[in-house]
Amino acid sequence: MTQTDTARTADRVETDVADRVNALLRDFPPDHTDPVEFFGARFDAGLAWVHYPVGRGGLGLDASQHRLAEQLLAAAGAPSNFATNPIGLGMTGPTIAHHGTDEQCSRYLRPLYACAEIWCQLFSEPGAGSDLAGLAATATRDGDEWVVNGQKVWTSLGHRASHGLLLARTDKDAPKNRGITAFIVDMRAPGVDVRPLRQMTGDAEFNEVYLDDVRLPAAAQLGPANKGWQVATTTLMNERVSIGAAMSTLASPASTALGLYRERQPDRVTRDRVASMWIEATVARMMNMRASQLGMTGDPGPVGSVGKLFAAEHALRVHELIVDLLGAEAMLYPDLAAGAPLRSDHRVAFLRSRANTIEGGTSEVMRNILGERVLGLPRDDNGPRDRPWREIPRN
Repeated sequence: MTQTDTARTADRVETDVADRVNALLRDFPPDHTDPVEFFGARFDAGLAWVHYPVGRGGLGLDASQHRLAEQLLAAAGAPSNFATNPIGLGMTGPTIAHHGTDEQCSRYLRPLYACAEIWCQLFSEPGAGSDLAGLAATATRDGDEWVVNGQKVWTSLGHRASHGLLLARTDKDAPKNRGITAFIVDMRAPGVDVRPLRQMTGDAEFNEVYLDDVRLPAAAQLGPANKGWQVATTTLMNERVSIGAAMSTLASPASTALGLYRERQPDRVTRDRVASMWIEATVARMMNMRASQLGMTGDPGPVGSVGKLFAAEHALRVHELIVDLLGAEAMLYPDLAAGAPLRSDHRVAFLRSRANTIEGGTSEVMRNILGERVLGLPRDDNGPRDRPWREIPRN
C-alpha cells in the first residue's frame, strides 16, 4: 500500500468514527438522555473503547481513533462516566477485556461501561499491601465451585460496588506470585461483609472486606488458574495510569494555587513556588497523557508508574502550598454534620493528598519500578523467588 493509499484509508476511518459519533449524538442527545442509557448506546456503537474488538465496546481500530472519538464527544458536551465508576472504567474493564472469555466480556463490559454496575478491586490485605504477591486470602476448589476465605482492605467503592475483581491464593506450595488466581465476585453474595473505614478527612471512601466461605461458580474465574499475577499486572498498570491521569487532569490544584496567589499577592518566594507548581502540573499532565496513549495499546509499561509517582508527589507539594496561601483560614475545617462538600474543600484535599502516595502502589514501589525498568538498576533481592508461599514467614 502506498503512502497515499494509507492516508486515504486513515481519512475514511476518521470519517466513519465521526459519523458514528454524530449518529450517537443525534439519536441520544446528551442533554435529554439518561446517562446510563447514553453510555450503553455509546458502547453499542463501538465508541466506548474504539481500539477494543467489535463486541467489546470497540471497532478494532487504532488507539488514535479512540482519542478522536473522545475529543468529538467532549466537544459536544457528552457526559463522562469515569467519576461514577473509576475502578471499573480505569482498571477492571481493561482487565476483563484483555483476559476475559467471550461470555465474561459479553456479561460484564456493557453494564460496567454504562455504570449500571459499579466495580471495586479486592487486592490489598492487612499483611499484603506493597508486597501484593504475599496475599493470604484463599480460594479452594469444591466440585464446580470455588470457596473463598480471607480479608481485603483499602477497597475503594466497596460499599457501592456490585462486583469486585479478586485475587486469591489457590496453590500454597507454589512461589508467592505463581499460586494466585483472579476471580469476579458478586459483592452481594452470602459471606461478603463490607465495612467502611473512616478517614482523617471525615469521609469513608475505603473499606475492609471480609470473605467467609464465599462460594463462586467456576465461571467466575478470570484467566487461567494460578496465573492471576498476570491478570493483576494488567490491572495495576492500568490503575497507575488511571490514578495519575485523574490527579493531573481533574480540577487542577495548581490553578487553585494561582488563583489564591492573585488574590493575596504574597512575597516573591511564594510567587516562585506557585510558578514551580504550575510547571509541575503541566509536566504531570503531559506525562500521563503519554501513559494513557500507551495504555490504549494494552500495556502502558513503566511510564504509568512513573507518571503516578510524579503526580502523587506533586499533589503533596501543591496542596501544602494552597494551605500556606490560605493562612489562618486553613486551620478551620468544614462542618461535617452540615453535609459540606468534602472533596471540594481545600483543607480536606490537603489531608486526602496523603493517600495519593499510597493508593495504587506506594511511591517507594513506584521508585523501585523506575529504578529497575527505566534506569536498569539491579533488582532488589528479598529472598529466594522459588520458595513455596507456605514456607515464607508472615507477620
